[in-house]
Amino acid sequence: MDVLIVVALIVLAIVFILLELFLIPGFSISGITGILLMAVAVWYAYSHIGSMGGNLTLAGSFVLTGFAVWGFIKSKALERMSLKTNVSGTVDAIDETVIKVGDKGKTVSRLAPMGKVLINGEVMEAKTIDEFIDQDEEIVVLEVYKTNVLVEKA
Repeated sequence: MDVLIVVALIVLAIVFILLELFLIPGFSISGITGILLMAVAVWYAYSHIGSMGGNLTLAGSFVLTGFAVWGFIKSKALERMSLKTNVSGTVDAIDETVIKVGDKGKTVSRLAPMGKVLINGEVMEAKTIDEFIDQDEEIVVLEVYKTNVLVEKA
């Protein structure tokens, strides 16, 4: 009966450790519970079975935990749990032949410090240096980047 209790504690400890390693991020109650259950199993084996049983339990628990982690990694369980989607979105680059430094435009939304502006008939993302610019204000382009423009109040 004592051996059955030790085996049950070790199996339960390994389950909690696997949960901690592969499902629950960080170090949480599951990992602490797994470690405590493993320690209780070893203590129980030393106190109820004897030193030889305790030594076997200690060594066996480390070996079984290692095999359980290795087996879980080798199984397709991680692959089935992982995301398999590809990000297909892109950011449109600003055509520097259409928008140039010094061009004037109007804010479509409030720039605090980023927002939307309308310059030469195109709506794009813009940012200011330090000030906030309200909606429907005139602006001037200071610099053109690949994905947005730097503007100031006209």
